[in-house]
Amino acid sequence: MNSQPVLCLIVYCLLACCGIMLLVWFWARKIKNAGVVDIFWSYNFPVIGVILWLLAPGFPTRRHLICAMVILAGLRLGTHLAIRILKHINEEEGRYQQLRKEWAPNPDRKFFFFFQFQAISNVLLAIPFFISAMDTNPQLSGFEYAGFALWFISITGETIADRQLAAFKRDPANKGKVCSVGLWNYSRHPNYFFEWLMWVSYFVFALGSPYGYLAVISPAIILYLLLKVTGIPATEEQSLRSKGEAFKQYQSSTSVFIPWFKRPLTP
Repeated sequence: MNSQPVLCLIVYCLLACCGIMLLVWFWARKIKNAGVVDIFWSYNFPVIGVILWLLAPGFPTRRHLICAMVILAGLRLGTHLAIRILKHINEEEGRYQQLRKEWAPNPDRKFFFFFQFQAISNVLLAIPFFISAMDTNPQLSGFEYAGFALWFISITGETIADRQLAAFKRDPANKGKVCSVGLWNYSRHPNYFFEWLMWVSYFVFALGSPYGYLAVISPAIILYLLLKVTGIPATEEQSLRSKGEAFKQYQSSTSVFIPWFKRPLTP
């Protein structure tokens, strides 16, 4: 196993992620479905995890642990999205249809830059992984144990939320209705909440390493994106377009993000 300096690792990760997104852009242009970018944005993190696992010089136990966390979480989310998106591969998700309209008359060109930005964001968000995988200290700290525990809670919560929503959508009787079962009874976006909590866990894990405080950048960016940009705003706009008054009532009865912040929709 060859150890590489951090700059080389960053370059390797950028080349890998940008290359993958270039291929995905060609595919998306062919099938007229930009939604596939979500699948490979998730899968790019395991790619980064494998590169760091193979080439980073950090203490093996720490490096293996953080890389395993990243790989497992990325594969789980990417596969969940792939199952959902590939079932309707000929029908582009509403928020990407909206972007396609806004970016006319040449949406493919703008989608190219959008896909490449997603690849760059993969590497930027991977700051906690680089910090942890480069740390050569041969002893784990309490931060790393706490980060792993929080990660386990996060991936479990996100998995439960995703499965509850998938089960709700599979029932034909729920067509056109708003999911308000399980965790969705307490939050409109429990999946997003646990996804953000996972990035907090990576930050906590990185605090056990030198310069670990820099890892706060990742959960801060994720929180901003979820609350203000591509996460909740776009999802709720699409829900309002497709479900109308039913979703407005759901909005008035549930927390937008944190599951226990407001009263549940039903007793």
